[in-house]
Amino acid sequence: MIVPIRRLAVTFALCCALVFGTTAYAASRSAPQDARAVAQPTPSPTTEERKLAKTRFAVDAGLAAGATYEWIVKPFKAGKLKKGHHGRTMALVKAGLAGAFAYNRLKAAARNAQADPALSKALAPLTAGIEGLKNLPHEFHKSGSPDATVNNYQNVINKVKGAGASSGAPVQNQVPSPNQLLSSP
Repeated sequence: MIVPIRRLAVTFALCCALVFGTTAYAASRSAPQDARAVAQPTPSPTTEERKLAKTRFAVDAGLAAGATYEWIVKPFKAGKLKKGHHGRTMALVKAGLAGAFAYNRLKAAARNAQADPALSKALAPLTAGIEGLKNLPHEFHKSGSPDATVNNYQNVINKVKGAGASSGAPVQNQVPSPNQLLSSP
């Protein structure tokens, strides 16, 4: 299909006008260059944030632990994630959602732990393990042994629970609802 050059030129001109117009508008609405050059100091946690840091940490880590156990570990032990099992696709979808949810909640728990000195010290060695969870769903499909992937999830969760318990914020499994799994960013 041949498109006339005139139509392509008009389309290109409209696209450029939209891009440059919105960029110019946004630049005129933003702060002056001098104000953007000044570095804003990061706020230190308030007293209220320090009081609630352990509670927020325990809730977020508990939700991550509950999702991991309910939709990754338990179905794996029951054999629902094995090839040929009836309902495997749905179990894998749920496990994928639970893995993303657990990663999200563990990242939130790590942010909450920064407001409490004892929690931040206890959780500092685990940040690499939490970041490593991001790649585990891909490794689950690539590897011939999904046991290692499921064990990695469970090990990171157990270490986070141990760090919380040693800092005075015990973590208990809380199973999130399917709606919470779907609403996780």
